[in-house]
Amino acid sequence: QVQLVESGGGLVQAGGSLRLSCAASGPTGSTYVMGWFRQAPGKDREFVAASTWDGSTTYYAHSVKDRFTISSDNADNTVYLQMNSLKPEDTAVYYCAGHPRGYYSSDYRKYNVWGQGTQVTVSS
Repeated sequence: QVQLVESGGGLVQAGGSLRLSCAASGPTGSTYVMGWFRQAPGKDREFVAASTWDGSTTYYAHSVKDRFTISSDNADNTVYLQMNSLKPEDTAVYYCAGHPRGYYSSDYRKYNVWGQGTQVTVSS
């Protein structure tokens, strides 16, 4: 069973940057797809970005495209989310998630493995 552990959240001023990490342990494999989601208080869980395990194909929500970058380091079994030009509306708990079925999805229900989440707070 794959386990995911996020790190890297924190408090940052608007316009600043943060990098989130998601360390995976267990059998991922070449068909594994990794995603980042976020959830703000009182709101639904929202897709942020996704990537094939080798990082060759990436997908982004419109709201973060050109500001956030998802990448992977297969040697360390880690997926990153580099977040630049942060805005107060990016404030949320960020989760990494994975599924082994090889296709991209922005639907959080398609992902069967989740990390514990890390808080990102952007002050104005």
